[in-house]
Amino acid sequence: MEPLRIGILGAARIAGKAIVEPARLTGARLVAVAARDSERAQAFAAEHGVERVHAGYDDVINDPDVEVIYNPLANGLHGPWNLKAIAAGKHVLTEKPSASNAAEAAQVRDAAREQGVVVMEGFHYVFHPVTRRLHELLSKGELGELQHVETTMVMPPPADDDPRWSLSLAGGAVMDVGCYALHAQRMLAPWGGGLPTVATARAGERKRLPGVDEWFNADLVFPNGATGAVRTSMAAEQVDFSCRVIGSRGEAFAPSFVLPHLDDRITVTTKEDTWVEHLGRKSSYTYQLEAFATHLREGTPLPIDADDAVATMALIDACYREAGLQPRPVTTI
Repeated sequence: MEPLRIGILGAARIAGKAIVEPARLTGARLVAVAARDSERAQAFAAEHGVERVHAGYDDVINDPDVEVIYNPLANGLHGPWNLKAIAAGKHVLTEKPSASNAAEAAQVRDAAREQGVVVMEGFHYVFHPVTRRLHELLSKGELGELQHVETTMVMPPPADDDPRWSLSLAGGAVMDVGCYALHAQRMLAPWGGGLPTVATARAGERKRLPGVDEWFNADLVFPNGATGAVRTSMAAEQVDFSCRVIGSRGEAFAPSFVLPHLDDRITVTTKEDTWVEHLGRKSSYTYQLEAFATHLREGTPLPIDADDAVATMALIDACYREAGLQPRPVTTI
């Protein structure tokens, strides 16, 4: 396939793992980058082999050699810059969440449809064999009927000045890590009789930051009666990015479903036996970029799209409201 030609907005730390290494492994071109700090952009380009540095994000978007925009900016800047990229006729691979709230996510989706471009939210874990195997265990009946799923996304706190603590930049535990836990529950809709809804939700606000959730717990219910438990925090002592799927015949546990390159195990327990499967340490980000490229070049279907992004944001908004908080405000640039 012709290599993807990618432009990067910002020199975020996540970009090294999420786009630079996958681009190298898949043969994609890193055409351009810009950052608020020009020296940082120059250093990023030199370190990662980006072909050229632009003075600003608009210049990257309008570069005629760029066909795909990768957006790893702060949460509140996803929606506005995704819309700018779409208006310029670029495909978009955006870090999650794709927007600050469901209304803005719908605006992004509708703009992409009008322009005929592809927007995909970077829930990379979906593309890895760990998640595919969890789904297969349900689809093949090895776990029986879905009864309960537990998704945990907790981590130690970022620095106090980190934008993930900024309400105006759509920060909070749900927006940063909890969105993975909620998305993973949504992906089980085929075995839950449909999409889950919020039964209860509770949150704790960051000290001196009203409206910004430091931790968040939610209970979900699926149409067939299966239940879901979501636990997320940006104030934990250690990282726990795990998923447990419980069925009528057994259960499966993935200790690192979001970062399977660190731990690729799934432990399956049934009434008859217990075994451990290793699904491979290849990065989920690489699987993601491969799938995105194949879709753009050959039309291969993707498991998630802009509609999926809207549905995820609607669930996040509902969780915030149930917990007595407000959905994140839209950021103006």
